[in-house]
Amino acid sequence: MEKKRYTLAVLVDNASGVLSQVSRLFSRKGYNIESLAVGTTDVPEISRITIEVLAEKEANVVLLCNQLRKLLPVHSVKMLTASHAIRRELVLIKVKAETSEARNEIIQIASVFRANIIDVAPASLTLAVIGEEEKTVAIQNLVEKNGILELVRTGVVALERGAYTIDEDTKEKGEFNYGKNVL
Repeated sequence: MEKKRYTLAVLVDNASGVLSQVSRLFSRKGYNIESLAVGTTDVPEISRITIEVLAEKEANVVLLCNQLRKLLPVHSVKMLTASHAIRRELVLIKVKAETSEARNEIIQIASVFRANIIDVAPASLTLAVIGEEEKTVAIQNLVEKNGILELVRTGVVALERGAYTIDEDTKEKGEFNYGKNVL
């Protein structure tokens, strides 16, 4: 059976050791984390972890979600569906650009993909690409012939589209709060 990619959003306490607890759960269950991105939310005491994992069955991922929910520092867990999620990744690519022809070609490719040139050196250009995995892989493949000196990926971050949120309690904030307490 072919494995499918699943994206999980997890709200946790922003404390030392929490990420280790979460990743150990995946390791114990025999799952490799394909992508992991962590950062604080609008509440400094809470961090959001976006995890991508490959699994044969959705039921296996549902079990993982249920086990995540049992961890003390976990506040909320949600499996994001591809049709209702916005997924993005940041990729920095340092490319050889020793001639003006190579430099111009890389600049044109960056322009087509709406990538930013964030560093210019005598023999290289560094691009910042934000987008879905297909976009980042496509630009990587195009600049590869010039010689990639270095490449780094952040891992995927994801949010649900529209008014949906990871935690039902947050629906009192943001777009739903507009108009309340207005004088």
